[in-house]
Amino acid sequence: MNGNEFGRLFRVTTYGESHGDAMGCTVSGVPAGVELSEEEIQRELDRRKPGQSMITTSRDEPDAVEINSGIQDGYTTGTPVGMVIRNKDARSGKYEPFVTAPRPSHGDFTYSAKFGTRNWGGGGRSSARETVNWVAAGAVARTALEQSEYDVEIKAHVNQIGDVEAPEVDFEEILEHSEGNEVRCAHPETAERMRDLIDEYQEAGDSIGGAIYFEARGVPRGLGAPRFDSVPSRLGRAMMSIPATTAFEFGLGRDAREVAGHDRNEDWEFDEGEGHSETVSEEGDPVPVGNDHAGLQGGITTGQPIYGEVSFHAPTSIPKRQTTVDWETGEEKEIQVVGRHDPVLPPRGVPVVEAMLWCTVLDFMLLGGRINPDRLDGKVGEYDTEYHPSSPENQ
Repeated sequence: MNGNEFGRLFRVTTYGESHGDAMGCTVSGVPAGVELSEEEIQRELDRRKPGQSMITTSRDEPDAVEINSGIQDGYTTGTPVGMVIRNKDARSGKYEPFVTAPRPSHGDFTYSAKFGTRNWGGGGRSSARETVNWVAAGAVARTALEQSEYDVEIKAHVNQIGDVEAPEVDFEEILEHSEGNEVRCAHPETAERMRDLIDEYQEAGDSIGGAIYFEARGVPRGLGAPRFDSVPSRLGRAMMSIPATTAFEFGLGRDAREVAGHDRNEDWEFDEGEGHSETVSEEGDPVPVGNDHAGLQGGITTGQPIYGEVSFHAPTSIPKRQTTVDWETGEEKEIQVVGRHDPVLPPRGVPVVEAMLWCTVLDFMLLGGRINPDRLDGKVGEYDTEYHPSSPENQ
């Protein structure tokens, strides 16, 4: 099976199945000199892990990360960073009825049709549990960027569940309020309505979809390349890889189809040293007036905030009775998917979306030469004893 690697210079390779022994990933391209700890990564994993509230799966996984390579004395060495997260609460027995009777709208039959076999416990490789690896890699990317000279900020929040949509909020409100409720909506009043709606679907044995709004600030201009290596094309790939994603939009998104060119086009003006605090620019630089293009023109960053939305369908594992067929017996049968499943995905999807943003932005920063891919401090050449905490002089 291919398709287990993401990124160009900052490369993330993942492994593991939902009910296997462990999940894990190898992150290549991490510059040497990044101060990195398991605690830093664990902080992000705790935001994604199951069992956080009544609107998440009750699967009891600590999601404790172990770093097993690429670190010496608390700093990255420039070699691949290996991480493993053990599965502690897998219960595969509940999935035995579906070995030859595919669950509706899951990957059960398509995996079996392609490979002739599959790991049927918990969905195996197709399970959204695999995103635990992505969040671990995203934590590494975030740590590296936060220790660089660039002031990049990334945050997301749940802006819609079912037909309950939050009003537009600014970036500061997302930073302040998105982690203040279990729905992870930055508008507290709407979060309460979202929670009530989720409860309704959960009590009915059903599930519901939603959306996540994301924003990245402080990303320098000039990142990306035309066509297949443009920032929106690779960011779209990152977001569309997240399980249950049905749409990725940036800027005006689908509303752009209703906007005339003269309304969407944004004039240019000079940065006169004031009024462009959201834009990475210097006095005298041309800067666009407005940001309907979400900081991306010609597939390349403008220095303005990058923002957009990711839509998710309702979780497919629901306890409502459904109909399937058994391809061994040829019988049609009624099934009920019992187990521990989320009634809605966006609340736990927020750290996943953020992680893919961190990974994508760092990859472009390395590709664009903004960060030295070998050493975070940018130094080259002679051995720097002050820089290396593991050198004999510093023991």
